[in-house]
Amino acid sequence: MAHAARRLGVTQPAVSQTIAEIEARTGTTLFDRRTRPLSLTSAGLVLRQRGSLLLADAREIGPLLRQIGQRRVPFLRVGVVDSLSRALADLVAGFLAEVADQSTLLSGLTISQTSSLVTRQLDIFLGAQEVEDTEGLERHVLHEEPYILVCKAGVPAPGTVAEMAALAPQSPFLRFNARSRMGLEIERHLRRLRLDLPRRQEFDSTYAVAAAIASGLGWTIATPLCVREAALPAGLIDCHPLPGPLAIRRLVLVAQPREFGPLPAQLATLCRLRLREGGPPAFDAKPLR
Repeated sequence: MAHAARRLGVTQPAVSQTIAEIEARTGTTLFDRRTRPLSLTSAGLVLRQRGSLLLADAREIGPLLRQIGQRRVPFLRVGVVDSLSRALADLVAGFLAEVADQSTLLSGLTISQTSSLVTRQLDIFLGAQEVEDTEGLERHVLHEEPYILVCKAGVPAPGTVAEMAALAPQSPFLRFNARSRMGLEIERHLRRLRLDLPRRQEFDSTYAVAAAIASGLGWTIATPLCVREAALPAGLIDCHPLPGPLAIRRLVLVAQPREFGPLPAQLATLCRLRLREGGPPAFDAKPLR
């Protein structure tokens, strides 16, 4: 208590009184006063841990504001959904190098990434529209693309919903795992079409699905960006329009609101232009048929 008082420039009774007030306000005991020297209780340990984090954040506010004024931030965490990695990873990495002193670039499924955004483990996320109902987040539409049929090269594609249903017994429908946003959207679309396709195999990787199709194991519903992300050699798989009503996948940039000034909008503009132009050279390695 005396050491804390000296560091704070107050009297020891003032420190003791402050601690007593916190204990009374929270209904907890912060110190085990039966021991010498005093030791923290479980509640005291939690308060010290959380208080230390709050103080660390408070110390960073001034430098953060100054660096944002200089159009740089000390640390920026960005997540990119798997199906955008090949198209945007180099662009996002270059952008982060320009605007942040330190940065983290993560890739993964939309559901896990948006959870990290909501719990503030990410600052910006680029992926499928998943957190539309979460209030207060900054959003920028990046790209819209249709869902398509993907089959082994040379295999006739079904032209109607009825032909899709008839194809499933001979050539299995390969699913994207329901942990992915795209997997959920595809299942909803199948229900709208009243298609109950047998469950055989599920994947959480665009490359794995495309490789399985190229091996003749079945067919799937995906998007052009997913096919390009798989980056298989040309001529192994074919892409066709999806029979029935049009189904659209919307890709967005979502950011914590008002924390990074114009940076999210600037990154969204760059990504939008890249996707409109077709991406970096590797993006065009396997043109769609």
